[in-house]
Amino acid sequence: MRKPERFRLFLDYFTTNFPEPKTELVYSNPYELIVAVVLSAQCTDKRVNQIMPALLEQFPTPAHLAAASAEEIFPFIRSVSYPNNKAKHLAGLGRLLVQEFGGEVPSNIEELQRLPGVGRKTANVVVSVIYNQPAMAVDTHVFRVSHRLGLVPRTATTPLAVEKELVRYIPQELVPKAHHWLILHGRYICVARQPKCSICPLKSWCKYYTNVVAKQALTPDKKPVRRTVGHSLPGKGTT
Repeated sequence: MRKPERFRLFLDYFTTNFPEPKTELVYSNPYELIVAVVLSAQCTDKRVNQIMPALLEQFPTPAHLAAASAEEIFPFIRSVSYPNNKAKHLAGLGRLLVQEFGGEVPSNIEELQRLPGVGRKTANVVVSVIYNQPAMAVDTHVFRVSHRLGLVPRTATTPLAVEKELVRYIPQELVPKAHHWLILHGRYICVARQPKCSICPLKSWCKYYTNVVAKQALTPDKKPVRRTVGHSLPGKGTT
């Protein structure tokens, strides 16, 4: 199956069955979202949503965050991954938002990446979710699912390479939605360990199912086929 056909099947299924996907992070404005996304690096959205209310009660605006030290922020985020680093990032993020951007979250990827704790993935999430720009944030789920489905080649071994390949084939107006489709599919069906292929609606054309799962079912006495490169991000993820 040629790549354009794979993308067509992917887009047809999700536009029909999940036409309006949304982030699972709870937020009400750009400031709240960027804080939540910084905290969500290598942490679950569920955990971030649990701690955000108390954090926002104490630091409801960029100005409040800018006036705080990392030590003051830490107690509110101690249950997320890498709380020490993230407390420092948030303190610096608040200060730069106030000093350089008038307390407003920028809509430009390059400007967003100037903020502490904000890498390309986080910047892409913000401009995609808030400003509906055709930006594809590649986290571990997007990286894994896009390889398994055969949407990107095995040679796309970095998040940036995967991002470029996906936006090349997905219509601009669907890129923000496709980001959520890939994440949610990876979070609930195409999970890293023991993917739920038996209930996956995409398995009829999925490369991973055809080349790994189906072959294992035909040769049950053989050892499981080792995973190939591309099923997860190389090393630890970054925001």
